[in-house]
Amino acid sequence: MRRVISTLIVLVLALVMTTSLMATGGSEMAEGEITLDFPTFWVGQDSKSGPIASLLETFNAMHEGEIRVLIEPNPSTDGYRDKLNTQLASGRAPDLFVFAPDPTTFQYYETDILMDFTDDLAGSWGDVFSGGQIAGATRNGRTKSVPYEVSIIPIWYNSDLFDQAGIDSFPVDLAEFQVAATALKDAGIVPTSQMTGGSNAWTSMLWFSHAAASLGGPGVWDLPLSDPIFTQAAEVLRSMYLDGNTTRDAVGGDAGVSGGHYMAGDTAMFINGPWYIGRIRGDAPEVHAATMLASIPQVGEYSGHQLGGPLSNLGAANTTSAARRDAVVTWMQFMTEPANVRMMSESSGALFGIKYELGADADPLQQEFVRVASEASFLVDHFASAYTVDVVAEFGQALAEMALGEFTPQEFIQALIDKDNE
Repeated sequence: MRRVISTLIVLVLALVMTTSLMATGGSEMAEGEITLDFPTFWVGQDSKSGPIASLLETFNAMHEGEIRVLIEPNPSTDGYRDKLNTQLASGRAPDLFVFAPDPTTFQYYETDILMDFTDDLAGSWGDVFSGGQIAGATRNGRTKSVPYEVSIIPIWYNSDLFDQAGIDSFPVDLAEFQVAATALKDAGIVPTSQMTGGSNAWTSMLWFSHAAASLGGPGVWDLPLSDPIFTQAAEVLRSMYLDGNTTRDAVGGDAGVSGGHYMAGDTAMFINGPWYIGRIRGDAPEVHAATMLASIPQVGEYSGHQLGGPLSNLGAANTTSAARRDAVVTWMQFMTEPANVRMMSESSGALFGIKYELGADADPLQQEFVRVASEASFLVDHFASAYTVDVVAEFGQALAEMALGEFTPQEFIQALIDKDNE
């Protein structure tokens, strides 16, 4: 009997030890590789999918037997963000992930679930970042995500379609915009790409943000939504949906609808960032070659500005394991190495908050982005960066109501105010 009991005790102890190893990460307790899972939407048709796969292969080869990063494909941007927010809200974080620097995600800085890079970035590693980038990723003195991709989001327009409509230059104010829109429609061309769907009504949210910044200036998001300038911006956005100024499927349409119409040459004006360059270059080379960039036609007191700011930081789950932490920092430093960032930038068209220079043979449209950024009278974040995910989701729903004539611009803004006050 004693022999049976002794055998059972040994088995139980063995099971407890095995379970403990699994709970704390067996790969780091053993002398094998540390495996880091990296769920990301930089896969599939995303312009960064190719370069990120190449960097991953290089990194894993360099650290064979020590560190291995494994991509978990999440091809839907909206789906990825919803899943990540759910994980973070439940107190968990992936090993590695793309961190959206906005009010919803920055609230997780107040918890212990994110790895803190403050001390690491205070050393020589911090010197590779452009001015202000680390400060922009810091809250209450702590930097719990690594600055990475930045956004410059101007108006795109198809110069070939403008030529067909007899338009010599991009309109400088709303009066000229209306003249240009009429000329385009007379030529059988839809003026703008819009959308009310997706998690943030992306293209239309950007039009609204441009208009609001023209009315409110660099500090526009410091103003309460009850300020009259936001109703004026809503009136501008509403006009984009009237009288054939956008496509019939804009109400309910997502980013694929909005971008697809521009790439097909159906619409003359569009808004997106440099990360879309690789997509349009590959899928619509003629439209890519005809695309030029501009600031929004002046709506209010301010003009010549651009939307811009942090777009995607890199985040990681906190850990008590020194070896696992070192592996994460090694990956982060590799991803922000200027030579690797330049390759990523020139391959995808995206821009980054790291000190690097584009080559002389860089994509002409990407060089246009650098030009409009340098010429901007000021940069300001967009609406979705200034408000929580709940308010941003309400934006698209209320916009659909306004586009269908169910909401006035005043009621559209009131819906946002009500959601913000919940």
